[in-house]
Amino acid sequence: MALNIQIVVDCKNPHELADWWAETLDWAVEPQDEAFIQTMVEQGNAEESDTLIYKDKLVWKTGAAIGPAEDAGKVAPRRIFFQAVPEEKTVKNRMHLDVQLDGRDMDAVRAALEARGASYLWTGYEGPHSWYTMADPEGNEFCIV
Repeated sequence: MALNIQIVVDCKNPHELADWWAETLDWAVEPQDEAFIQTMVEQGNAEESDTLIYKDKLVWKTGAAIGPAEDAGKVAPRRIFFQAVPEEKTVKNRMHLDVQLDGRDMDAVRAALEARGASYLWTGYEGPHSWYTMADPEGNEFCIV
């Protein structure tokens, strides 16, 4: 039996970064269950300070997830979870995402990503293949190939 994985990204602003990556990948931000969150607070299992209002919805403050749009509303086998951490990013990632462009023009995608807050870092080459290494708005590296 194959196992599924969840990729977790440490960040400062999980909801904003989830929105950014959902748009980048044409995925969807997973909705959070406001009634469940409120019940957890009312029962003393969570504090009001564990929550926030984001885009007029009650959400957990420390995390947001995205998945393929076709998996919206079900447990997604492919998922990226953005979790809040207190420290800033200080060194290069030890692991990164490669975003496959499926024939889209790499320069056009790069320009669109930069217009939305990404940074171009360098161009990599291996034989006849090339890619751009980029950073998302919080500095997490990824490549477009």
